[in-house]
Formats: sequence, structure tokens, C-alpha cells
Amino acid sequence: MIKTLPQPAQMRQAMRYLMVGAFNTGFGYVLFVSLNYLLRNLGVFGLEAASLLANVISMTVAFLGYKWVVFRTRGNYLREWLRCFSVYGSSMLFTLAALPPLSMLLRHRLGHPQGASNLAAAILAIFTVAASYFGHKHFSFRRATPAADPAA
Repeated sequence: MIKTLPQPAQMRQAMRYLMVGAFNTGFGYVLFVSLNYLLRNLGVFGLEAASLLANVISMTVAFLGYKWVVFRTRGNYLREWLRCFSVYGSSMLFTLAALPPLSMLLRHRLGHPQGASNLAAAILAIFTVAASYFGHKHFSFRRATPAADPAA
């Protein structure tokens, strides 16, 4: 089976995905820092609330960026938003499960315990960014096929 190279439109879509993701990473971080500062009087509960609020808001902003800029779908806001959250949730669960064993493996193989967790997180981020792109493309924002679309 011969694999074809990605079409220019697919490459542009992937680049838009990376640009929206880069913007949203910065936005989410600034939002978390701001909320953490505003909620600092709540102690550890402020930290947790800041994290939760920042994640929900930044995931929603990312969803809108993906919907309007990357995949350019119309309608279906609630369904696509819920699907988008499930793709993000799957990525988070994968990272939570894979980070400890990958960190231990890297510590053992590299003999450098201090940076092993950071390197493991970077490696996992590459996989989750790629997996999330395909998850959003084929699940969150998939277009209905003419046979499956009753309105067609």
C-alpha cells in the first residue's frame, strides 16, 4: 500500500492547529497565574480552584479556536464541546498514567534524576498533541458523511 503525502490543505489545517494550541497554551498559563493570584487567600483551595477554572476556560477557548479557525465546522456547539472535552480528558488520563513509569525509566536509563520528569513530560506532550489533533479531527469536529446526514 502506497501512502500519499499530506495535501497542502491538510498541512495548513495542522499548522492552524499548532498556532491555536500555542496561543491557548500561553492564554491558559496566564489565566492560571492570574486566577491563582486572585484566589491566593483561599490557600490550597485557591490553587485548586484556579487550576480547575483555568482548565475549563482555556479548554473552551481552545474549542472555539479549533471550531472556528482550524476545522471550520458550523453548528453542533454543545456536542462538539463535549467531544472536545472528552479528547482532552483522554489525553490527561494518558499523561497521568504514563508520566510516572516513563519518568522512572528515563531516570534509570539516563542516570539524571533531576530532569527525568521534565523530559518525560515533554515526550508525552509530543504524543498528546499529535493524538489530540487526530482526536479532534476525527471525533470532536468530524463532518457527517452524506449517507449518515439525514439533512443531506
